[in-house]
Amino acid sequence: MIGGTIGMVVRSIADLYVAVIIIYCLMSWLPHSSGIVYDIYEALGKICEPFLGLFRKIIPPVGGVDFSPVIAILVLQLVVRLLF
Repeated sequence: MIGGTIGMVVRSIADLYVAVIIIYCLMSWLPHSSGIVYDIYEALGKICEPFLGLFRKIIPPVGGVDFSPVIAILVLQLVVRLLF
Protein backbone atom coordinates (compact mmCIF):
# COMPACT_ATOMS: atom_id res chain seq x y z
CA MET A 1 0.00 0.00 0.00
CA ILE A 2 2.85 2.41 0.79
CA GLY A 3 4.51 1.76 -2.58
CA GLY A 4 1.25 2.58 -4.32
CA THR A 5 0.88 5.81 -2.39
CA ILE A 6 4.47 6.85 -3.10
CA GLY A 7 3.95 6.03 -6.76
CA MET A 8 0.83 8.19 -6.88
CA VAL A 9 2.67 11.10 -5.25
CA VAL A 10 5.63 10.80 -7.64
CA ARG A 11 3.30 10.61 -10.66
CA SER A 12 1.39 13.65 -9.43
CA ILE A 13 4.60 15.64 -8.95
CA ALA A 14 5.82 14.60 -12.41
CA ASP A 15 2.49 15.61 -13.94
CA LEU A 16 2.68 18.99 -12.20
CA TYR A 17 6.24 19.49 -13.47
CA VAL A 18 5.11 18.66 -17.01
CA ALA A 19 2.40 21.31 -16.68
CA VAL A 20 4.99 23.84 -15.48
CA ILE A 21 7.23 23.04 -18.48
CA ILE A 22 4.31 23.49 -20.87
CA ILE A 23 3.32 26.81 -19.28
CA TYR A 24 6.95 27.96 -19.41
CA CYS A 25 7.18 27.08 -23.12
CA LEU A 26 3.90 28.83 -23.92
CA MET A 27 5.00 31.92 -22.00
CA SER A 28 8.19 32.08 -24.08
CA TRP A 29 5.99 33.12 -27.01
CA LEU A 30 4.63 36.14 -25.12
CA PRO A 31 6.36 39.50 -25.14
CA HIS A 32 7.75 40.14 -21.67
CA SER A 33 10.22 42.85 -20.89
CA SER A 34 9.05 43.67 -17.38
CA GLY A 35 6.12 43.29 -15.04
CA ILE A 36 4.33 40.32 -13.56
CA VAL A 37 4.52 38.21 -16.74
CA TYR A 38 8.28 38.61 -16.79
CA ASP A 39 8.54 37.73 -13.11
CA ILE A 40 6.46 34.57 -13.59
CA TYR A 41 8.46 33.62 -16.66
CA GLU A 42 11.74 34.07 -14.79
CA ALA A 43 10.49 32.02 -11.82
CA LEU A 44 9.37 29.20 -14.11
CA GLY A 45 12.71 29.39 -15.90
CA LYS A 46 14.55 28.78 -12.64
CA ILE A 47 12.43 25.67 -12.16
CA CYS A 48 12.51 24.34 -15.73
CA GLU A 49 15.85 25.37 -17.22
CA PRO A 50 18.08 23.00 -15.23
CA PHE A 51 16.12 20.01 -16.54
CA LEU A 52 15.57 21.38 -20.06
CA GLY A 53 19.22 22.37 -20.31
CA LEU A 54 20.23 18.73 -20.10
CA PHE A 55 18.32 18.03 -23.29
CA ARG A 56 19.34 21.24 -25.07
CA LYS A 57 22.96 20.06 -24.83
CA ILE A 58 22.02 16.88 -26.70
CA ILE A 59 19.31 18.12 -29.07
CA PRO A 60 20.04 21.41 -30.84
CA PRO A 61 17.15 23.49 -32.22
CA VAL A 62 16.06 22.38 -35.69
CA GLY A 63 15.05 25.20 -38.00
CA GLY A 64 14.71 27.54 -35.03
CA VAL A 65 12.36 25.17 -33.21
CA ASP A 66 13.47 23.83 -29.83
CA PHE A 67 12.32 20.23 -29.40
CA SER A 68 14.05 19.76 -26.03
CA PRO A 69 10.86 20.34 -23.99
CA VAL A 70 9.07 17.59 -25.91
CA ILE A 71 11.92 15.14 -25.39
CA ALA A 72 12.28 16.17 -21.73
CA ILE A 73 8.58 15.55 -21.08
CA LEU A 74 8.70 12.18 -22.83
CA VAL A 75 11.78 11.09 -20.85
CA LEU A 76 10.28 12.26 -17.55
CA GLN A 77 7.02 10.42 -18.20
CA LEU A 78 8.86 7.29 -19.31
CA VAL A 79 11.08 7.22 -16.21
CA VAL A 80 8.14 7.74 -13.88
CA ARG A 81 6.08 5.05 -15.59
CA LEU A 82 8.97 2.58 -15.50
CA LEU A 83 9.70 3.21 -11.82
CA PHE A 84 6.12 3.10 -10.61
